[in-house]
Amino acid sequence: MNLSNPPRPRRLRRIALIGAALPALAALLAWALQPRALLVETAGAVVGLFEQAIEEDGRLRLVQRHVVAAPVAGRVGQPTLQVGDAVRAGQVLAVLAPAAPALIDARTRLVLQQRIGSAEAGRAAAVAEVARLESVLAQALTDADRAAQLAREQFVSPAALDRAVQTRHNAQRALDNGRAALRSADFALAEARAALLRAEPAADAARDEGGWVLRSPVDGRVLRRHFDSAGPLALGQPLYEIGDTRALEAVVDVLSGDALAIPAAAPVQLRTGAGQPPLAGRVARVEPVAFTKVSALGIEEQRVNVVVALAPEALGAAGALGEGFHVDARIVTAAQDDVLTVPAAALVRDGPRWRVFVVEGGRARARAVEVRSRHAEAAWIAEGLRAGETVVLFPGERLRDGQRVRARR
Repeated sequence: MNLSNPPRPRRLRRIALIGAALPALAALLAWALQPRALLVETAGAVVGLFEQAIEEDGRLRLVQRHVVAAPVAGRVGQPTLQVGDAVRAGQVLAVLAPAAPALIDARTRLVLQQRIGSAEAGRAAAVAEVARLESVLAQALTDADRAAQLAREQFVSPAALDRAVQTRHNAQRALDNGRAALRSADFALAEARAALLRAEPAADAARDEGGWVLRSPVDGRVLRRHFDSAGPLALGQPLYEIGDTRALEAVVDVLSGDALAIPAAAPVQLRTGAGQPPLAGRVARVEPVAFTKVSALGIEEQRVNVVVALAPEALGAAGALGEGFHVDARIVTAAQDDVLTVPAAALVRDGPRWRVFVVEGGRARARAVEVRSRHAEAAWIAEGLRAGETVVLFPGERLRDGQRVRARR
């Protein structure tokens, strides 16, 4: 330094300010360059109930349904019941009237008329024959009485009396045969007239007489109506389907592999819609027959129907539901209480094992854990964690062991 030219005071102050600012600038630069805390979602490890469950779609159906069908061929009148109407056991559902015969043409009508004439002539002949046989019987009775009188006075032999009595018996049998032939002629005439009844003016009144009354077998509601207007019915043709909508069960189709893990009487929760309380039930049976179903991805799957019986209290809550309603079923296959659980989203695969990131002092620490069981929502931790510790959810590939983290609020 040149002592003959000392620095000015202003310059000295500037140098002093720069010297004082350098540490602050260094600290600010160090803070700006250091890693920022990663914003993460966290959850706690808690002790509670762990359930292994199968979740699938299903539908409600009636425990029993009754199909009311025509027991004979006939014709039915206009329906009076609508789908949803309540019916009582024994209530009249429909009345079957006799079916109308087929229409006839002019030729067939003429043939039927001639058949009536033939039947009338046959009856007239039978009437005349009966009259003749009655005369023969009257003569035979007279001859037999006279022969008996003469035999008592010994004017005729016993053989002559026997012949007179036998003649009377033969005449009686001939008259009985003639009367039977007359009855047969009456039936033949009635049959011929009945064949022509469809073309007569009084035919409609004759067909409306009588009928077969169909009644409801149970108390319930009309689930389906198979006819919309009056008309003819074939033998066995269904008319109504009746069922009690208060007695419902659920049918849930699951993968055949999952069906093997469902125990008998496994608890089930059924959800019928948003905002509706779940319905409780238990597995009644797993059907022993599988079927093929194509999934939404176009994959053929072997599935099995699981029938769920609703609890008595659930039946009352399901009063507004009915046949075919959709349900989301959750079938519990295994349950363990008082175990340590974390959300399944906290697990990270580490080769053949699992690990989680535990938040300690604002940093994420990788820790190996032993998973006893898990499902889509939670995992049962056997070793490696303690209750109350905080784990990182959805850690992803950016999170590293020891990295600073901050919980998302």
